[in-house]
Amino acid sequence: MFKGSIVALITPFREGSFDEPAYRALIDWHLEEGTDGFVPCGTTGESPTLTHDEHRLAVETCVAAVAGRAPVIAGTGSNATAEAIALTQHAEKAGADAALIVTPYYNKPGQEGLYRHYKAIHDATALPIIIYNIPGRCVIDMSVETMARLADLPRIVGVKDATADLARPIRTRLAIGDDFCQLSGEDATALPFLAAGGHGCISVSANVAPKACARMHKAWQDGDFATASQISDSLSPLHAALFCESNPVPVKYAVSLLGKCHSEARMPLQQIGRASMELVEQAMRSAGLLG
Repeated sequence: MFKGSIVALITPFREGSFDEPAYRALIDWHLEEGTDGFVPCGTTGESPTLTHDEHRLAVETCVAAVAGRAPVIAGTGSNATAEAIALTQHAEKAGADAALIVTPYYNKPGQEGLYRHYKAIHDATALPIIIYNIPGRCVIDMSVETMARLADLPRIVGVKDATADLARPIRTRLAIGDDFCQLSGEDATALPFLAAGGHGCISVSANVAPKACARMHKAWQDGDFATASQISDSLSPLHAALFCESNPVPVKYAVSLLGKCHSEARMPLQQIGRASMELVEQAMRSAGLLG
């Protein structure tokens, strides 16, 4: 079971190229801060604009740097089934612990198409698969019924739920059972998601506040609900600020303020605007991350 604070890891760039030393240093820092798991090459990792070589290198680098100290759930989704299979097969060969596979975007398959897409990837690989359901970016929503069909397959083990519907984890749990891993994809509602039966969060904010995010999940797991709520409240302005522009532009700027990497994002994303800079800085101060 994957649980706790799992970082949706940014991909640092330097003058247009993948900054591997900064990436490795980020991973070491996360491990020191208590991060429970890593997702390389997700949306926050700018997977849409990574070349295939960069994508493979980022997964390989993450697996090597983590070195078995935490789970690595590689982002391997695509709106082309054959491409998603190839990326998942590579992640398996690289030593990832699981694959995070987003619902196919732009071409908008129906529920039967979604089922067949995931089943084809499942049947072509041996990795556990976590479905990534994010209607806001993909314009399609996998139904609980389709997810329950997929959960009957032995290696479809969970979902990253970015629907922001807090009734969804309850319905999913009732339809599939407690063993189906439910990870929130929305930092702002991560705590109530846990209360509804979730197991953790694949987090953008953990890029900036790894220790606090990990402490919140640990407090919840220990039954210390007051501490978990206090940490959640303290991070609320940060969660909002990190989405003041398209992800991952604000979070890359926030990490750069910590001196961990450059804020550079890849086109068509642009550098963060001045007003957004101030909003991010204010939220980081409020969370005790900047002096």
